[in-house]
Amino acid sequence: MDRYQSDARASIGGMRGMGGGGGRMRGAPVRHAKDFKGTCKMLWHFMGNLKYWLFLVVGIAAAISALGVAIPILVGRIVDAMGLIPGQANFTLLHKIILILAVVYLTDLILIFLRGYIMAGVSQQFVNRLRTALFAKLQKLSLAFFDTHESGDIMSRLTNDMDNISGSVAQSVTQLISGGLTILGTLVSMFVLSPILAATVLLTTPLIYLMTKIVTKRTGRYFREQQAYLGELNSHIEESITGIQTVRAYGREAQVVARFDALSESLRLSGTRAHIWSGFVMPVLNVINNFGYALISAIGGVLCIHEVLSVGVIASFVSLAKQFTRPLNELANTYNNFISAVAGAERVFEIMSEPEEIADRPGAVAEHKTIGHVRFDNVSFGYREDVRVLDNVSLDIRPHMRAAFVGPTGAGKTTIINLLTRFYDINDGSITLDGIDLRDYTRDFIRSTFGVVLQETYLFEGSIRDNIRYGKLDATDEEVMEAARIAGADSFISRMENGYDSIIADNGQNLSAGQRQMLAISRAVLASPPILILDEATSNIDTRTEMHIQKVMAELMRGRTTFVIAHRLGTIRDADIIMVVEGGHIVERGTHDELMALGGFYYKMYTAQMGLAGVEAQARLQLQNDDIDRYAGV
Repeated sequence: MDRYQSDARASIGGMRGMGGGGGRMRGAPVRHAKDFKGTCKMLWHFMGNLKYWLFLVVGIAAAISALGVAIPILVGRIVDAMGLIPGQANFTLLHKIILILAVVYLTDLILIFLRGYIMAGVSQQFVNRLRTALFAKLQKLSLAFFDTHESGDIMSRLTNDMDNISGSVAQSVTQLISGGLTILGTLVSMFVLSPILAATVLLTTPLIYLMTKIVTKRTGRYFREQQAYLGELNSHIEESITGIQTVRAYGREAQVVARFDALSESLRLSGTRAHIWSGFVMPVLNVINNFGYALISAIGGVLCIHEVLSVGVIASFVSLAKQFTRPLNELANTYNNFISAVAGAERVFEIMSEPEEIADRPGAVAEHKTIGHVRFDNVSFGYREDVRVLDNVSLDIRPHMRAAFVGPTGAGKTTIINLLTRFYDINDGSITLDGIDLRDYTRDFIRSTFGVVLQETYLFEGSIRDNIRYGKLDATDEEVMEAARIAGADSFISRMENGYDSIIADNGQNLSAGQRQMLAISRAVLASPPILILDEATSNIDTRTEMHIQKVMAELMRGRTTFVIAHRLGTIRDADIIMVVEGGHIVERGTHDELMALGGFYYKMYTAQMGLAGVEAQARLQLQNDDIDRYAGV
């Protein structure tokens, strides 16, 4: 795999921003790979042992092509064996050729079925192998990748591009080879039978190419317009359905419908033009082909009269001419599908070539009895090299301390948490846990040591029981319910129709934000990690429930090192140390009382949030007035 990844990086390097894949309509514009040859090499490499089955399919396709050429020739022999004058038929030869023709047809049928059967298995195994490798790769990529790539684009590569590859790559290869062999074999047979008629057939080939190019050029523009309007319409539908509450709250239904009608009408017009022009292709090609058949019949008739050719040869030529022009039309569309699928494969390999999370160091610590002593020594970090989010941050959190981080949005609070859990690795300085650099632990150990409750929790499709058990996969039902009781989630779960077996779908949209957050806290309670991280863990919970959760969290934090990010400053008054983060620096640190006495950044935040700023300002104004009155002797 390492060798493959290096090959992939060398071939497609840092490409970005190609469009989503998916099936193509006939006549639609083709997406081209930036490195067509390199991507084909990677597809071939990824085939592995399946390439031997592909060789077998190519051999079968060659046999089918040979049989396809033989059938018109045998039909011509049958015509000649029947004779032009009644009573001159050679029935012995006729029976023999008919028997051979029946065997050829039967063999052709068996080979076509065998080719389809093998190709179905090969293409599905190949795309399953590629899809599995891509999904496994996504699990190994750093969060930086997901921060810089839209989830919709990633999903498009995993679904649409995969479907495109599945339906096109392997099958298109065999169709291209089969069609090419059929054209070559047919052309050789025609020249062997009659060079004059073969040249007549070739006269129509430039006309077919020219007409196809003219029509495809026009339809390509209309299909591009159609796809653009379709994308706008889909986006409008998604926005309207997702934001239906906002639409109705502001009474904008009429505007939404009007916008839909306009986009739908534009889509109808462009689609109509596209399909009208694409509909010209087959009738025009049929006219050209029929013109060619007429030429063959006329010239063949003259040659037959002069006894240069037999009637059977002319009959064979008509069939061969049809067999020659049919693959020409099919090969153009097949090749377009193939290069479009290769472009989709290139998008897949682009992700496959992305660098993974930095591997654990050799001899990294996988087991350790955690005390919970965390130190930051001159830590600097930026999501981009040219922008520092944290700059020379130092802190010392002793075991079992409760450390809180406060500050404005974008100051760097969540970044500190991301570095603690090694979602990202620092640029400079060091972070140690119990005196050992975090990078000297395995990632699995780090992730099991830190329990994280985020402000925006995610619930997976399944039962409530399974979602809570996500914190500890081997937990018993009793442990799950006990964790829910501690977190205060048991009360609303018990009121649900199926209790803990109630199904959660669409990230828990059937639950309130507070209920989803209590389930996330239940996970953390069940996991019982040595170090706890709470990122606005109670922000979506009502005041009454928050009071209960605060007691729960106080019990949960007992005996654990805890990091808390909070915007509700009243929830962290009891923290052992509060650090004010501003502009990537820790500008203040201390207990609540110490920071209030300091009268700095924290004091202003707290008084403004608690509604005390106005009261204190009024008190100061009254004191000033009293001083003035005393000075005036009033």
